[in-house]
Amino acid sequence: MTYVVTENCIACKYTDCVEVCPVDCFYEGENTLVIHPDECIDCGVCEPECPADAIRPDTEPDMEKWVEFNRKYAELWPVIITKKDQLPDAEDRDGEEGKMEKYFSEAPGEGG
Repeated sequence: MTYVVTENCIACKYTDCVEVCPVDCFYEGENTLVIHPDECIDCGVCEPECPADAIRPDTEPDMEKWVEFNRKYAELWPVIITKKDQLPDAEDRDGEEGKMEKYFSEAPGEGG
């Protein structure tokens, strides 16, 4: 099992999760985070830290696409280990439908 970041992180990018991760397996894009599924040790400490409820175990239904999404971008983006401010519209975007199509950016974040 692994944990993955799902669509609700897009355009919110809360980073509360990165500071509790014991293996530093979060990677930062311009407007979302991902977890490297091969580095995640399945401890689950990140899941309750996410204010947007965007971190889910891969054992839930229809998570295969998110495992691959997380793997792809974890290979491209820089690791993030320090909490940062969420994106300016995070509270307004939390729970919004269709965030992948509307907001997702493949650009890397700053890391940190």
